[in-house]
Amino acid sequence: MESMLNKLKSTVTKVTADVTSAVMGNPVTREFEVGRHIASGGPGLCWRIYNGTKKSTKQEVAVFVFDKKMIDKYQKFDKDQIIDSLKKGVQQLTRLRHPRLLTVQHPLEESRDCLAFCTEPVFASLSNVLGQWDNLPSPVPNDIKEYKLYDVETKYGLLQISEGLSFLHSGVKMVHGNLCPENIILNKSGAWKIMGFDFSISSNNPSDAEPKYTCKEWEPNLPPLCLPNPEYLAPEYILSVSCDSASDMYSLGVVMHAVFNEGKPVFQVNKHDIFKSFSRQLDQLSTMSPAVLNKIPEDVREHVKMLLSVTPNVRPDADQMTKIPFFDDVGAVTLQYFDSLFQRDNLQKSQFYKGLPKVLPKLPKRVVVYRILPALTSEFVNPDMVPFVLPNVLLIAEECTKDEYVRLILPDLTPVFKQQEPVQASNMILLIFLQKMDLLLTKTPAEDIKNSVLPMVYRALEAPSVQIQELCLNIIPTFANLIDYPSMKNSLIPRIKSACLQTSSLAVRVNSLVCLGKILEYLDKWFVIDEILPFLQQIPSREPAVLMGILGIYKCTFSHKKLGIPKEHLATKSLPHLVSLSIDNNLNLNQFNSFMMVIRDMLSRMEAEHKTKLEQLHVMQEQQRTINISNPGSQSEDIKSPPSSGNQIDDIFGSSGVNGKENGTAASTSQPNRMSLTLEEKQRLAKEQEQAAKLRNQQPLAPQTIKPAATTNAQTKDLTSSLLNNMTSLSSMSLANTPRPAPVQGSTMPAFPSTSPMVGSMGAPVSNGFNPTMGFQTGAMGMGMRPTGPGLYGGMATTTSTPNFGALAQNHGLTGQSNKAPDMSALDSLFTPNKPKVTLNQMGPNPTPGANTPWLSQFGAPQNAQTPMQGVPVGMGGVASGFGMQANPFFSPQNFSQPAAAPSMNPSGIKHSASVNSDLKDLFG
Repeated sequence: MESMLNKLKSTVTKVTADVTSAVMGNPVTREFEVGRHIASGGPGLCWRIYNGTKKSTKQEVAVFVFDKKMIDKYQKFDKDQIIDSLKKGVQQLTRLRHPRLLTVQHPLEESRDCLAFCTEPVFASLSNVLGQWDNLPSPVPNDIKEYKLYDVETKYGLLQISEGLSFLHSGVKMVHGNLCPENIILNKSGAWKIMGFDFSISSNNPSDAEPKYTCKEWEPNLPPLCLPNPEYLAPEYILSVSCDSASDMYSLGVVMHAVFNEGKPVFQVNKHDIFKSFSRQLDQLSTMSPAVLNKIPEDVREHVKMLLSVTPNVRPDADQMTKIPFFDDVGAVTLQYFDSLFQRDNLQKSQFYKGLPKVLPKLPKRVVVYRILPALTSEFVNPDMVPFVLPNVLLIAEECTKDEYVRLILPDLTPVFKQQEPVQASNMILLIFLQKMDLLLTKTPAEDIKNSVLPMVYRALEAPSVQIQELCLNIIPTFANLIDYPSMKNSLIPRIKSACLQTSSLAVRVNSLVCLGKILEYLDKWFVIDEILPFLQQIPSREPAVLMGILGIYKCTFSHKKLGIPKEHLATKSLPHLVSLSIDNNLNLNQFNSFMMVIRDMLSRMEAEHKTKLEQLHVMQEQQRTINISNPGSQSEDIKSPPSSGNQIDDIFGSSGVNGKENGTAASTSQPNRMSLTLEEKQRLAKEQEQAAKLRNQQPLAPQTIKPAATTNAQTKDLTSSLLNNMTSLSSMSLANTPRPAPVQGSTMPAFPSTSPMVGSMGAPVSNGFNPTMGFQTGAMGMGMRPTGPGLYGGMATTTSTPNFGALAQNHGLTGQSNKAPDMSALDSLFTPNKPKVTLNQMGPNPTPGANTPWLSQFGAPQNAQTPMQGVPVGMGGVASGFGMQANPFFSPQNFSQPAAAPSMNPSGIKHSASVNSDLKDLFG
């Protein structure tokens, strides 16, 4: 690293020393900053060319410097002649102004050490490009060493030189006198320019039609810098001391030969014996063999041969050369048109720019970037032309590297991003930029994107033109991944939402929803839930396309792995909104099915997630119970504190899961813990079981037999069961005018208790646990139920979703058999858990074995098993008792008509309830 820094330091020091020694004290340095040595040119490549900038305007220039140390070896007379010759050439160039001549920015300045003047920015001389590297920096710059001329550059360059000679011969009446690659300069754009007027000859009679030129005799003793390059001179210049415009045309022919032959002229000249060399050359030109011109393109070979003719009158003049077919190349014509744009009106320019995209791909990148691009960007000052120029500039930008784009294109594009006048041109500019947005965001630096590009996108979203809004919404998803998240969240999304809500165009509203749906993946989950989904409920219109767009956003959010919708949001906001939209009358069948498919998917996921949560909670509760049983200390504390609401519910409905599958698991889980009880605990449990057995044998149940709630957990559960059994009697009363059925043997109770004491199976009054005899007045019931109609709960059959407990207490007899008391053992199955607890059946007297009771055979299953009801329940009064199947899809008649068997799955995937308890849990989740 240190060696590289030292090398760089030495290079910079050397360059600085060269510049300082050459230019120090020259007046040019007062106005211009002199930079790096880049090329050489002029007679004998004596001028060193430096890049530079004007101090006041920072305008780029080229600084030509002639170091007088180069001629120290000559005598003073020769030195003065060399200096005078160089001064004459620069002064003549300064006076002449033409696009084909090198433009002088600052005239010649002389100091003690050097001559210097400034011109337009320069790349190199044609001689440098063709391999003549004299007076170049060491090492030779790579851009010169590796420079290769393209065909279109060669053709148009030679055309430019021909046009320059035409200007000199016809316009100025001047002969250049030293046209050669050393005096042809390639500027920064690649245009070929003429310089080196050191030996130019002006006409003696410029006003006459036939100009006459006075030619100086060749003086071999003068220094080479005081003489033109003999290898490019016409034979008559040396042999007959005569010249005219045709002499320059001969020089042009030699230049054309050198361009196509790696810089080599037609003949090598012996400068020490110039006359003999030219005499021999004259003979060779008279009988020129085809091999001399074999490298020249066939299209121009004949013209070059004519230019090299010994007879000046045979040579084509400059104006004729500009019109030869060789220069009718599409690239050359395009470049020529650019050079004459300042002469065209807007209509002609617009037509040219429209056809330019077809030509640009055929041209070399260097020509396009350094020759055509500057001409295009110069048109940005004309607002009316920007819509025609901009597509071509962006087409060129696609072929540029990011560095070239930032350096050559972006500075000129920045003002165009902000252009808003005239309105029609501004709208067209927006459309063009939007179509190339991926290019802009890929190659533009982040800071410029934030300051220039994105504000233009925001302006397009707020544009009054529906076409621009639609296009903007359509292409935003294509480059959304290139927009930084803060800009998307704080600037882009709010404008899309505003466009959707405020527009009167259905296309804009639909495209807004589609755009949001496509860029959801670039947003975070909570932003979508908090900002996007609530926005959907604000959309006022209900066209099918809008509704499907809303559905699409919900579906994308719901199904996306990174996003998703929480079950709470599904239950409270998403599903209600979608359900309300799904029944819109504008939707067709397929659209409705799409809504229902998404709704079902949401319901399924919500059910699965919530069920998983409840199952996990249940497992935790069971584990806590197991810990309490195995820990006597915590058990005593539990006895002192009232049971939690969750435990009360488990005690009432049983601890079996939703499908009744957890009972075995809980039992197996608690079994090992029972084996770890101490002797005292086992004795206490035995006493509690003995007391429970006594309670079952007592008839009627006296109030004082119920122990306080803080006694034991088993007694608490017994009390709860008895209370609930009594309360269920309130919900199973029949009409007052219906004959009160006689009680049957067992533990059933009448559906409606009357004011008279209730009679048990043996004729003894039945106690409710608080009063000696139950005497509830039917008119004093506050159960929140509607009055009953002709049938039990008949008025609620089609309008309510409350479980039909009345149907559970009916007999299985025929329709007319209403004189038997309904069996209430189904309620035991409803409210009694699948654990061996004290039930009403256990509390009542045991039925006589072999008694002819139809309920014994139907509900004769083991105590721990759930007993399904058989047959179809028939309501009192001969009307089939139903619950209201039309209003409640969760209940179906087959739930009550299956044979007594283990719970199974039906083809639809819904389990048949094995008991009313299971039906109730199926109903309420």
